[in-house]
Amino acid sequence: MSSAAAHLSAEAKTSLPRHVAIIMDGNGRWARQRHLPRIEGHRAGAESARIIIRTAGELGIKYLTLYAFSVENWNRPKDEVDALMKYLVHYLKSETPELNKNNVRLEIIGQMYRLPELVQEHLKKSITTLSKNNGLTLIMALSYGGRTEIVDAVRGVAEKVKNGELDPADITEQVFAQHLYTRNLPDPDLLIRTSGEMRVSNFLLWQISYTELVVTQTLWPDFRKAQFYDALEEYHRRHRRFGAL
Repeated sequence: MSSAAAHLSAEAKTSLPRHVAIIMDGNGRWARQRHLPRIEGHRAGAESARIIIRTAGELGIKYLTLYAFSVENWNRPKDEVDALMKYLVHYLKSETPELNKNNVRLEIIGQMYRLPELVQEHLKKSITTLSKNNGLTLIMALSYGGRTEIVDAVRGVAEKVKNGELDPADITEQVFAQHLYTRNLPDPDLLIRTSGEMRVSNFLLWQISYTELVVTQTLWPDFRKAQFYDALEEYHRRHRRFGAL
């Protein structure tokens, strides 16, 4: 990608993605490069999230999905997971008033029941507080895994077949999609991955079939408005064919 853009071009503003998803990678490396504890990388990453959420809302983007905590992240050291959960509670307490002021709604995708009760409690409070807003919908992927989501959807479909509520012959892509965590959301138009890793890391595997991918070498704590503009400019340059000519 080009050097960071100070402004978003008028042309790019006319073709903004409706739904942007971001794999926020690089917090640990950012901290390690500065000889800081990993949690400091997560704190710096939270500031990037704050800026990108605000910018997306100001631009009129309707949906922003942030990959905040994966099912694989449960395998990290317990003290790091505990610190992340405490910081998530702190983030929800401090940021919900700002999100409310900016007309942001909040949704969660993932196995929310696996999160600590205190985290669940604050997530539900924030979701309720923001439920009447109609600007940007912020989707936080927490305890999320793309394969886990698909398996959960298969279970839901199988249960309906077992109970005689659904004929196997009537299972279509649309029917299946209605059993995913994202059943009420459009598929992402743009997926941004920070830190230069060339993989999708078990994120929205069903939903990104025709999503435009933009990978930046920038570590997530350094990903701010200018880098976001760069990704949107790159999206504008793409020609989306969806398998056609």
